[in-house]
Amino acid sequence: TMSADTAKIVEVAAAVMLRPAPDTRLGQEFLLAQRPEGKVYAGYWEFPGGKLEAGETPYQALVRELDEELGLTVEEATPWLTQHFHYEHASVRLSFWRVTRWQGQPQAREGQTWAWQPAAGALNVAPVLPANTPVFRALSLPATLALTCASETGAAAILARIGADPAAFPLVVVREPGWADVDRVQLAHEIRALIAGSGGRVLLAGATTPVAGLDGVHLTAAQLMAQDTRPAADWAGASVHRQEELEQAARLGLDYVMLGHVMPTPSHPGVPPLGWSRFAGLAGGRWPMPVYALGGMQPQDMQAAQAHGAHGIAMMRGAWQ
Repeated sequence: TMSADTAKIVEVAAAVMLRPAPDTRLGQEFLLAQRPEGKVYAGYWEFPGGKLEAGETPYQALVRELDEELGLTVEEATPWLTQHFHYEHASVRLSFWRVTRWQGQPQAREGQTWAWQPAAGALNVAPVLPANTPVFRALSLPATLALTCASETGAAAILARIGADPAAFPLVVVREPGWADVDRVQLAHEIRALIAGSGGRVLLAGATTPVAGLDGVHLTAAQLMAQDTRPAADWAGASVHRQEELEQAARLGLDYVMLGHVMPTPSHPGVPPLGWSRFAGLAGGRWPMPVYALGGMQPQDMQAAQAHGAHGIAMMRGAWQ
């Protein structure tokens, strides 16, 4: 058998076709296709896509495969995740793209069946290719992440804002570095009581071990670099600023990272921002976990963030205005 180092790398582009679910409470849904008879893993469900041909970019392969497999014309697609899998015969590098606009209705050009699945809920098809589990998990993360800054706004303002529209806060990271642990945890529990009913999640920043009653932890860059293993929490993310920190987050198998700061922000005076081109060079859909753009983000920055390979945006001050 060949070692993974000498094995050929097979480049594959995979499409995460996203559309609003008919039931608006379910958010988005995505398309899975079933592998036809006669192929390896026949009958398994996977994301549509296929191997890059000589000289093709992942985007070009994505466009060609969706036309060949499903008769669809891609109009809007952004880079999202890159997953690596090592099989006996080859190593596969899968570039996942989120496809948000296309022409046409899916047609079974290769005799395969397909099914729309809820991004936030349980799948209703089986079996799926085992490699896809982390991708489904990533798909359930919302495009908007809110960070608290209660030391500036006051906790009451944050709780009032969430209470007025809990569904608008599907993922909240309680930050408050200057606070005592007990106060931070109390704020996190109060927020969770408001958003749990609509499926929201609350993570505690600066914690490396799970806190009872919360959904997970969010590591500082320093904590991330000091960890040998993924925190035992259900959900675990981290703040990152450099290539080495992104590599460590991927190695630990974190669920997401926030990369910043993209724009100038009051939190980091005197530190030059990354800007979008540097963000794209670091993030750009190159990692196995979703990357949120952080730093001076406003809701209107979502499209630019995703075009540069972000999963979405993380907002601190922008979330509470």
